[in-house]
Amino acid sequence: GFFQCYAVEVDVKDASNATCLYAKWMMKFLIKYETNSSDYKNTTLNLSSSVTHNGSVCGSDTQAALLAVQFGEGHSWSVNFTKTNETYQGNFITFTYNTNDTAVFPDAKRKGPVTVVVKDTMRPVQLNNVFVCHNTDFLEAENVTQIFWNVTVQAFVQNGTIAKKESRCSADTPTSAPTVPPTTANVTTANVTTASTTTLSPAPTTAPKPVENPDTGNYSLKSGNTTCFLATVGLQLNVSQDKPVLININPKTTTADGTCGNTTATLKLNDGNSTLIGF
Repeated sequence: GFFQCYAVEVDVKDASNATCLYAKWMMKFLIKYETNSSDYKNTTLNLSSSVTHNGSVCGSDTQAALLAVQFGEGHSWSVNFTKTNETYQGNFITFTYNTNDTAVFPDAKRKGPVTVVVKDTMRPVQLNNVFVCHNTDFLEAENVTQIFWNVTVQAFVQNGTIAKKESRCSADTPTSAPTVPPTTANVTTANVTTASTTTLSPAPTTAPKPVENPDTGNYSLKSGNTTCFLATVGLQLNVSQDKPVLININPKTTTADGTCGNTTATLKLNDGNSTLIGF
């Protein structure tokens, strides 16, 4: 399935109603859990259309900033930021999923909230810079893969105004917009009082060449020394919204990852250009 989920936009205000923490991003979660029959299944947890950000904190010179969101049937996610004299950075990400959500975990053996804490890989960002990363990032810990893309965040916003100067992640091309714009994403806003801004790619000066048939790729997963998942396939995405866009998945630049279980297997393909496909 081509990953489609909601984008979240959070604008946290201070006591004077000025923006102090801003973020807009997309994320989803791949979770491996034990069933009542003592085998393991893989499930996908997406953001719902209704997201709150209760508990978010502006932060100060002596207190960490906190970006916290809640969604679905008892799920929550948060990241805290600390700053030095010149930079800020994320420290730890805390994700809690609730296996009482029978729509996502229909036969979970363990019932109730499960919390996973992982260190944020975000590098230090100069104050009064907004951090931007369009490429997909993965964080894996305790049977959970957290997937992020199209991230824009600024902590410790100065004078209530989002910075115009960007600090890009190393995976992004420093001077270019994302290769694959998020045209398939639905958008939900959590208490937003400021207008969104979108960076557009420069218009092409020549007509685009027709997209030919995709090259065939060989993708496989191993469980120990045994191949448990094998796919030989050429992939082309037809994304239709304002106008049709054809995207060929290039096997030479696409990496395969995933998991194999007793009754289910998950193959994740990442082309390095913000396109993520899961089977």
